[in-house]
Parts: sequence; C-alpha cells; structure tokens
Amino acid sequence: MSITISETKLPLPLFCRGKVRDTYNLDGMLLIISTDRLSAFDVVLPDPIPDKGKVLNQLSRFWFEKTSQVIPNHLVAPVDAVDSLKAYFPDKTGPPDYLIGRSMITIKAERVPVECVVRGYISGSAWAEYKEAGTISVMSAPKGLQESQELPQPIFTPTTKAEAGHDEPLSKKDLENLVGKATAVKLEESSLAIYRYARDYARNQGVIIADTKFEFGFADGKLILIDELLTPDSSRFWDAAKYTVGRSQPSFDKQPVRDWLTASGWNKEPPAPNLPPEVIEATTRRYREAYQRLTGRTL
Repeated sequence: MSITISETKLPLPLFCRGKVRDTYNLDGMLLIISTDRLSAFDVVLPDPIPDKGKVLNQLSRFWFEKTSQVIPNHLVAPVDAVDSLKAYFPDKTGPPDYLIGRSMITIKAERVPVECVVRGYISGSAWAEYKEAGTISVMSAPKGLQESQELPQPIFTPTTKAEAGHDEPLSKKDLENLVGKATAVKLEESSLAIYRYARDYARNQGVIIADTKFEFGFADGKLILIDELLTPDSSRFWDAAKYTVGRSQPSFDKQPVRDWLTASGWNKEPPAPNLPPEVIEATTRRYREAYQRLTGRTL
C-alpha cells in the first residue's frame, strides 16, 4: 500500500522547502526528500500524487549514477535503510521509514541560479511561442517546424530560477552577465552533453526525451549536477512507438496534468484547482511506467 507524503517534519535543521522537495541540514551535508507534491506552471497543486516522490528520487539516483562519467554530481548515498540515518537523529526519535527510497544524502553545493533547459524536440511552451512568433525562447528557429518535431540539433534555452512566480528566458548575454562567461559556457556544454547521453540511452529503451532541465552548483570550486535529474517532473518523456510528428504526444510525465489544468480554465496563478481522482491515478501510473521503462526495474 502506498503512503503519500506531502510534507515532512523532521527533528533536523530545515535547509529549505522547495516546490516538491524538503531538504534538511545533515552534519555538513544535505538530506533531500522527494515528496509527493506536484507543481505545474510553477504552482504547487493541492493534491499529492501517490508514489511520485519515490519515482523522482530513485530515477534521479539511477541517472546520477549513470551520468557521473559525463559530469560529477552531488549524490553521496541513497537512503536504502533508516539505520544509515540514526546517528543524525535525537536518541528517542528514530528516522521515519518513509525516508527509504524517497531520499538521498548529498553534498552541500552553492546553487547556480539558472534552470538549464535543453530541447531536442519542439513541444509545450516552445511550440506555443513558435506558432506565435517563429522563435524558441526568444531565439531564432528554423522555419516550417511541426509540433513535436525533432530539432536539427538540441538547443540550450536557459531560464531564471524564480523562487516565486514564473521563470523567464535568458539570452546568452543575460546568462553571461548573471554567472560569468566561463560558467555560462560550462553550463551549456555540460547540459547538452548530458542530454545527448540520456537521449541516446532512452531511445534504446523505447523512450524519447523531448526536453529536460538541469540544475548545477559549485562544490570545492567545481561545477556539479544537483537537485534532480531526468525525471517526469523535469522532462518530457514520450513513447517512441507512438511518436507522430504534427500533434501532441502521449507522455510519461506531467504534461497530461498541464493539459487538464489548461482545459479547466485555470489562470495559472495560485491557488490551483483540485485534480480529479482519475487524473491523479493516471499520473501515478505514468510516473511508475517512466521509471520501469527507463531503468528496467519495478518500483
């Protein structure tokens, strides 16, 4: 039976509470817990998605381990047993069992305040912008593209990382002004390298990674991957067997939730409406299937 975790309250110093993750200080490191909260259009929805946190955590772990040859990341150890955390908790308060499978111990890094988005296909907000203006993230784009079409080359379209509200596109010059030229170049090169590696692997599993976003930080002066990696929350996953250019694609991510919210007439400002039970159940199934298709394992 699934246990839904929408918020955690641990006897540890809280480092931050993000849209979907709760992070605690852990003796110079961090304990990152993936909850079942779901955000869409940069707003946290009122209904948690059962098992979502486990999928996010374990799929991130899978990709962190797999891509460490491309660029280092913040993963120190996954929490596979609560015994590994007992030393950090007060004597009479043991770590809760729900941490197993949905949390990890990580390096504490200095976050780069940028969402590093890579697009291999044109979909979602990029397709909406292209139809209206012929651009993608305010950058020139090839003429005559169709919805969901693969781009000639993956493109790097960074945005701001807003603490509240919506992220905004960053031009190359904006990015350089924000983080410095050398870091801007490294962010782009690393993001494209990870995307290409993951794209090629996923294709062999029958999954198309249409787009994704990465976050980076500095630890000991080196740029590393942090936060989450190639999950249904941060990526569009499509079934390669059902892929057809010229229309929206069936997906293993939260795009159907976005579609339902858009059709509901919601203005994309807080508070968000409640999701119907069938949308919640279908979203859990898609998240679990994404994990199984990409890893070859069952949750």
